[in-house]
Amino acid sequence: MTKAGRAPTIYDVAAAAGVAPSTVSRAFARPGRVSAATAARIHRVAEDLGYRVNPLARALQNGASSTVALVVSDVTNPVFFAIIRGVEAAAGAAGYTMMLADTQESESLERTLLDRLLPAVGGIVLASSRLSDRAIRAVAAQRPTVVLNRVVAGTRSVVPDTASGVEAALRQLSEMGHRSVTYVAGPEASWVNGARWRAVLDVAGELGLRVARTGPNLPTVSGGLAAAEAMARRVPSAVLAYNDLLAIGLLRGFGQAGIRVPDRTSVIGFDNVFGSDFCSPPLTTVATPLRAMGTAAFQELERAMKAEPLPASPVVSLTSQLVVRGSAGPRSRKRTSPASRTTRVSASASQNPGSTVVGST
Repeated sequence: MTKAGRAPTIYDVAAAAGVAPSTVSRAFARPGRVSAATAARIHRVAEDLGYRVNPLARALQNGASSTVALVVSDVTNPVFFAIIRGVEAAAGAAGYTMMLADTQESESLERTLLDRLLPAVGGIVLASSRLSDRAIRAVAAQRPTVVLNRVVAGTRSVVPDTASGVEAALRQLSEMGHRSVTYVAGPEASWVNGARWRAVLDVAGELGLRVARTGPNLPTVSGGLAAAEAMARRVPSAVLAYNDLLAIGLLRGFGQAGIRVPDRTSVIGFDNVFGSDFCSPPLTTVATPLRAMGTAAFQELERAMKAEPLPASPVVSLTSQLVVRGSAGPRSRKRTSPASRTTRVSASASQNPGSTVVGST
């Protein structure tokens, strides 16, 4: 540390070594352009002062980096907690530093952040990106890129097995006597939202369930509160929510309206985020292997950074499982109604089979 107690800078090292700051920079970034004696003196002085090279600054100088970026759509959403840990742990084990960026569910902010990040990192993981497929392919043309929670043609992707999770949830409701289910949708720009709705249509047809859809909704607790208020007059027999935050908002909203869960209506969420078992009643949810998805995303990114050829099937799909808690129960004998915009599905609709484990906590 310097006498003033601040971290030493490249200028402090230059002054102590009796060289120009640009020489210090070359000694760390391009050692072949500095004499061995000068480089040795600079490194010795830097060590004495406790100077550490900024990896981002080095990346900007070299045009290459041991830093990777994870870009998430909302860092406050607990669905990303385990994903972040998975990417960070895998990157660290491979000798990389992970940089985290939050786009706040904004496509324009995501574009701005990527413009700043691309020159400084060796690769990008886009988690729940709100960009168009074309924009994502443009990013991938500049840096190795992996897309998480979405499939984009021509890029490496890591996604949960949506069909297996939806099948487990709807089969559980069917076995409990429910004859209809309402899907509470998430953001329109979410690829996973569309995939889950398509799976609901397929599986409901196989099980003979009537289905309805409401939304789009914010993927937040407040979004769930608003959805519950909209459904309070025509309470569905059962609800499958886009994610756990929406489902938790539904539980709160129904509770405030005096609608008992699961006595009057059943609620199932998606992702099994931290806190989903703290609700009253605890939330039944489709558990997505979030940390494993983060790990797989970095592994795919490392393959891309090593310029390994894109495989014929560049999508890694990880199996989900249903975690049964207290928010889903037998169909109420009280009269319930599907939400507006009901979609009837014939029993001949196709089902996409998947491997699912039904468990309880």
